[in-house]
Amino acid sequence: MRNLITDVPGLRVGNAHDETVKTGCTVLTADTPFTCGVHIMGGAPGTRETDLLAPDKLVEQVDALVLSGGSGFGLDAGSGVADALRAAGRGFAVGDVNVPIVPGAILFDLTNGGDKNWSTNPYRDLGAQAFASAAQTFDLGTAGAGYGAKTATLKGGLGSASAILPGGVIVGALVAVNAVGSATVGDGPHFWAAPFEEDGEFGNLGPSPTYPKGRPTTKGSPRNTTIGIVATNAKLTQAQCTRLATASHDGIARAVVPAHTPIDGDLIFAAATGTTPCDDLLYLGHAAAICMSRAIARGVYLARSTPQDDPPCYVRTHGA
Repeated sequence: MRNLITDVPGLRVGNAHDETVKTGCTVLTADTPFTCGVHIMGGAPGTRETDLLAPDKLVEQVDALVLSGGSGFGLDAGSGVADALRAAGRGFAVGDVNVPIVPGAILFDLTNGGDKNWSTNPYRDLGAQAFASAAQTFDLGTAGAGYGAKTATLKGGLGSASAILPGGVIVGALVAVNAVGSATVGDGPHFWAAPFEEDGEFGNLGPSPTYPKGRPTTKGSPRNTTIGIVATNAKLTQAQCTRLATASHDGIARAVVPAHTPIDGDLIFAAATGTTPCDDLLYLGHAAAICMSRAIARGVYLARSTPQDDPPCYVRTHGA
């Protein structure tokens, strides 16, 4: 177990970023299509091909999932991934044509200090690069879709975590943390997700001794979104994946305060590779939510400084 979403056998993740634009994208894929669902709880989402993930729709499996910066421009990262999949002969067969199914979601990082005055949208190329680099191990923190991310008080980032359940069911989470709220309590170093930490994965400080009351800390000029994926090797239907994605939003609410605001686009995909029986969807949903909380804290904890950063990263503010 690497404490990554790729602990789910068969899954691979790739990252790509542009230092000048100060943005990036992350792709989750596998050698064969996997069942997928989605649930959106933020008030300002940006998405690609999420309608087809409803349990009553024709296509039940997807070829890849994309998380990207760039707001609406970032949705083009999915086109780069679709091009690469088509070149590999992948996709949903429609007659003699294969159409790759690549749902995606974006976060807003257009005002983070990077040079956004591009002449050609960079996200198609970033998507192709991320897909080409997909592997079992990948960078966290200032990487991929979390490269230019922020929270209310600290730099955001890309996080991941995993767990193994009785019977061999594995669950993992992958998340780009760009929340309007904060992953840490007040001005201190303690994470909201501290009760769920495993093996000192984000500092081992434990829960905060005090919790502020009143209006929670938010960005001065909120432009945000926490977007993520939970995955499992369990055999699930598309409807069950949708329920898994829904339950996993508890993980955002336990790790980010406030969460699911009108100006966040909070979204979670759920992916199932279908190799191991699972007769306890309740426990699976609980474990996925816990992994999501841990992944959020890890994404912020592992972020590192880049030029023109505002706000600063966790390590610069509170130490390792």
